[in-house]
Amino acid sequence: MVNNKHISVILKAALCVSVIFTFHFSLFTSAFAQKYACVNTDYVLRSIPDYSSAQKRLDKYVADWQKELSDKAAELDAMRADFEQDNYLLPENLKKRRQEEIKAKEQEISALQHQRFGAGGDLDKKRAELLKPVQDRVYNTIERVAQEKNYAFVFDKAASATLLFANKKYDISDEVLELLGYKPNAASEQQQKDDKGSEKAKKPSNPEMRKPGMDKDRRDVMPPMGAMKK
Repeated sequence: MVNNKHISVILKAALCVSVIFTFHFSLFTSAFAQKYACVNTDYVLRSIPDYSSAQKRLDKYVADWQKELSDKAAELDAMRADFEQDNYLLPENLKKRRQEEIKAKEQEISALQHQRFGAGGDLDKKRAELLKPVQDRVYNTIERVAQEKNYAFVFDKAASATLLFANKKYDISDEVLELLGYKPNAASEQQQKDDKGSEKAKKPSNPEMRKPGMDKDRRDVMPPMGAMKK
């Protein structure tokens, strides 16, 4: 026969389970009640002329630095080739000096490469100088939209490899662009113009240059391009 003490223990255990279940259920329903949105930061940034201009300037710096390294590498190759050619004719003291010069050039190139493209180097500094101000404006605007619309999370479609589908009505990219003062779809329109210009450049001006069987209406099809950062 069950005594009162056992009944009391059973009732307390049942009450505990009920409280835990209610707590977890409330968390579950609360999670589903939260609002979510997505944004395509690539699309937003490409629609901002300041960002495109800054990216071109950064690309120019990168091209100049790569040429600088390429020229240094060519000098090193020439030094090595000359040494290999003169190796058997050189006395030991000159041979050692030439080897030291080659080693110094190798170290110079390694140091220059680290200076230009290493962590915290010139590329990182220029990227922070040219691109980060525009990126900060975009992310601050995303945060503003999220706070005004009470979104719990904002996912970046351009960066998230796990975002397999996003309903257009939850995409706030155009809203972010409008708050920044830019016209939505400007990047898409510019991309279409660039594609048409590229196709026109590829099209032979002389009909005799066309390959037999080439479809006049054929066009090259380009693949489509590509959590909120605080």
